[in-house]
Amino acid sequence: MKNFWKKKLLFVSAYDSPFVIKDLEILKNHFKVKSLIFTGIKKNPINLLLMFFKILYGIIQTDLSFCWFADIRALYAVFLSKLFNKKSIVVVGGYELANIPELNYGGLLTKFSKMRVKWIFQLADKIFVVDESLKNDTLKNFNININKIKIIPTGYNSDEFCQKGKKENIVLTVAISDTITRIRLKGIHTFVKSADQLRNVSFLIVGITANAKSWLEKDLSGNVLFIDKISQEELISLYRKSKVYCQLSIREGLPNSLCEAMLCECVPVGTKKGGIPTAIGETGYYTEYGNVDETINAIKKALKSDLGKSARNRIMEMFPIEKREKLLLEEIKGLL
Repeated sequence: MKNFWKKKLLFVSAYDSPFVIKDLEILKNHFKVKSLIFTGIKKNPINLLLMFFKILYGIIQTDLSFCWFADIRALYAVFLSKLFNKKSIVVVGGYELANIPELNYGGLLTKFSKMRVKWIFQLADKIFVVDESLKNDTLKNFNININKIKIIPTGYNSDEFCQKGKKENIVLTVAISDTITRIRLKGIHTFVKSADQLRNVSFLIVGITANAKSWLEKDLSGNVLFIDKISQEELISLYRKSKVYCQLSIREGLPNSLCEAMLCECVPVGTKKGGIPTAIGETGYYTEYGNVDETINAIKKALKSDLGKSARNRIMEMFPIEKREKLLLEEIKGLL
């Protein structure tokens, strides 16, 4: 590995989500890394131009660009990498390959956004996806060499996410939501309606803003609690207390919160969308997106279930953080 300390990487992302920062930490352990994380930047012409020149300067200084999400920042990075004969990697989050007109959601929704994703995929040397469903979406929508696409699941620290204490009669979901689109995307409306029929159970929703909460108030019952911002330590504490974790989305890559909750021995309830069944396998219960009756029945079964330890073992075996680190390094070394 000594030779690789001489190699320099440019890390680019629009968000500082925990799974993004986790990759940044992995890369910093093996390479010299310059990071450009553009959080909260408005897409006006001046900011886009400044962003372009920051990425340009980063590309000139480094040997390879590593971009989380196939967005405008990734387009700058892969174009400039190609221009300066540098290597580039793009990690797909999932939104880029979605096309859900009824929710006005997805990177394939308009001709312009689809063209941008197409350019990024054509210019990038490697495309990393976290689940086979995203690989299939890529091949379905774009004429891309299959060898360019690599499935590298997100990874999790089973020592950090583990069960301590006793489970309580709590059903939990985590869904960062500040719009009605996000609420519907994550199936929160189904979650809330299900709570109304299970009044003896506490339902917790983490990540809903006050503004988004107003869209759900007509369906609220007294056993639903909303939590907006929360620390990682507080979230882990909720995982450990909750008996059931729900992932009721219409679309997902490989849901991080679902995997973390399963490591804390929550019994999962989810839709068969995207990477949700990849995570759950046979260690939980399934429901149809938007079907309240099915969701209630699945939650009832999960509350009585002893599948928590099986759920933990599945994530430990399939998605350890060491596996992601190994696969990332193998691919990057291959390019360098």
